[in-house]
Amino acid sequence: MELSNPRPWLRHYPKEVAESYDYPNKSIPDLLLDSASKYGDRPAIHFLGKTLTYSKLLEDVRRMADALRRLGVAKGDRVAIMLPNCPQAVIAYYGALLTGAIVVQTNPIYVERELQHQLADSGASVLITVDLLYPRVSRVRGEKPEEGPVPALQNVIVTSIKDGLPFPKNILYPIKQRRDGFRPDIPYGKLGIHSYSRLMAEAKPDPTIHSVIDPASDLAQLQYTGGTTGVAKGVMLTHRNLVANMVQASAWCYRVREGKERFLAALPLFHVFGLTVLMNLSVYKAGELILLPRFDIVQVLETIRSKKATIFPGAPTMYVALINHPQAAKMDLSSIEIAISGSAPLPLEVQQRFEAITGGRLIEGYGLTEASPVTHVNPIWERRKNGTIGLPLPDTDCRIVNPETGEPVAIGEVGEIVVHGPQVMKGYWNRPEETAKVLKDGWLHTGDLATMDDEGYFAIVDRIKDVIIAGGFNIYPREVEEVLYEHPGVREAAIIGIKDDYRGESVKAYIVPKDGVQLTAEELNRWCRERLASFKVPHVYEFRDDLPKSIIGKVLKRKLHEELEGQS
Repeated sequence: MELSNPRPWLRHYPKEVAESYDYPNKSIPDLLLDSASKYGDRPAIHFLGKTLTYSKLLEDVRRMADALRRLGVAKGDRVAIMLPNCPQAVIAYYGALLTGAIVVQTNPIYVERELQHQLADSGASVLITVDLLYPRVSRVRGEKPEEGPVPALQNVIVTSIKDGLPFPKNILYPIKQRRDGFRPDIPYGKLGIHSYSRLMAEAKPDPTIHSVIDPASDLAQLQYTGGTTGVAKGVMLTHRNLVANMVQASAWCYRVREGKERFLAALPLFHVFGLTVLMNLSVYKAGELILLPRFDIVQVLETIRSKKATIFPGAPTMYVALINHPQAAKMDLSSIEIAISGSAPLPLEVQQRFEAITGGRLIEGYGLTEASPVTHVNPIWERRKNGTIGLPLPDTDCRIVNPETGEPVAIGEVGEIVVHGPQVMKGYWNRPEETAKVLKDGWLHTGDLATMDDEGYFAIVDRIKDVIIAGGFNIYPREVEEVLYEHPGVREAAIIGIKDDYRGESVKAYIVPKDGVQLTAEELNRWCRERLASFKVPHVYEFRDDLPKSIIGKVLKRKLHEELEGQS
């Protein structure tokens, strides 16, 4: 597909932002090496009172790389990381990449079936996790997944939150764990189970461990996402993909000062949004990454106040929680200068109230895992258009096309948004047919419906896929439906997204019970919570005698949406 139309968005770029950039031919670990060489004494990570400088972070990363090498990890091997936001998550990420391994970021709230699929599909040989999650990992290693053989998971490295805490919190934390009833029985030294702290103590910060990387072709990570079929697919992101997207984001945030910013990491680093605009961007700009293990609004407010965070990327739900907390208006949050909202639509009221409270700028952007992830952002300090996702980033071409023919549609008309740029993935892991469906002549077909106005601002209209986005997480209806269909009392099930002022969307389940069976929402809720991550579990259940269907028996979800609209 040749781009023949002019790019109207370029006329509205801030004067400080170029149309195109030269992207460094570097790997992701090279960025850490650069920052450590220039800003070794500056804080790199802050976690609940403990600070690591760039020199110390690099030392720990090299120790992790040495530890992984001793376990046999070589270039191209997959290393899964299932950790909350903590220093170990950063150390494990850069350490694995330093060996030339491919990182598989894994959501810590995945249940066994989800974790099992991801480990089996990626072929990860090492998993780095936290003691709180070990029982789940143990069950996965001992069970045979339905999709094939037991994963080739040879080694599991287990850390604890205490390993990242300062004294005396690191002493008190295990006491609190025991008081809360958590007594991990982890067979260290057996079955390939290793203590993170012991491995790190025995490893050496070897500066010679730096695998030769071809940034354009070598993979940095497999970032798993779902699809229209509900099957999670590994998005292959190269070092160049991630470096380019980070440079693009940095160029857009042109007032960001090297060696001076403080990035508030309430977004999880295992999410590609947090990975790029928090961890990688912070390291690239030699910023201080302020890690929070989970999103707790009181802790977020206090951290902004005490640590004077300047950059706060997040999902709309985070900003909704902040502006509605009674303490927000009483606290000094004026350090916030930039907040970038992604993963779901940003309500105008939320934007206005957040800016009034903080004095900073909150703008909406757009992206997807297959694009590392950012493709569009509203100007931060210049004219933005509310209700839009803004303009394509530098070196990012974008078109609105007819979903059936692939031909461009007229300005203002609805079509599928397709993008082309250095941040676009290499493809799906071991899924050439799925790759061919979305990557055509280098153009990524997003599956999202959008419009472009005559100034080059884009607005998302709807999703071709039935993806539900709740609190920034993608939920694939078919996966939830399959779990419901496994219930012995369910005859039919359909899942749709419904509006939710806080989460953006919530999951609603329409259930047709089998004849003579009495089902309750409480029973199905328990069933789903045992088989799905909590954010995928339906919030609302409606029991019916039948579901609207087409002549061939396909459930017409648009009819369900129309019914809801008629009730509102």
